[in-house]
Amino acid sequence: MTALTLIGKPGCHLCDDARQVVTRVLADFPDVTVDEVSILDDEVLFERHVEEIPVVLIDGAVHTFWRVDEARLRAALADA
Repeated sequence: MTALTLIGKPGCHLCDDARQVVTRVLADFPDVTVDEVSILDDEVLFERHVEEIPVVLIDGAVHTFWRVDEARLRAALADA
């Protein structure tokens, strides 16, 4: 099963935009699990990604950061 993780933080407009894209795409991939985590709750994630949020991971690997391209995300999930 494919796992998608959205890393962001509250009050981040790019994170809100990414969440909308992820939600649209995942409607067509019901077997993909999704987890959303905040860099404010994890010191390691904060240090690693503070300048890159939002970050989308697919099966633990960075897929993209800042802006989420819907077509690219769909293609990556189809290949996963």
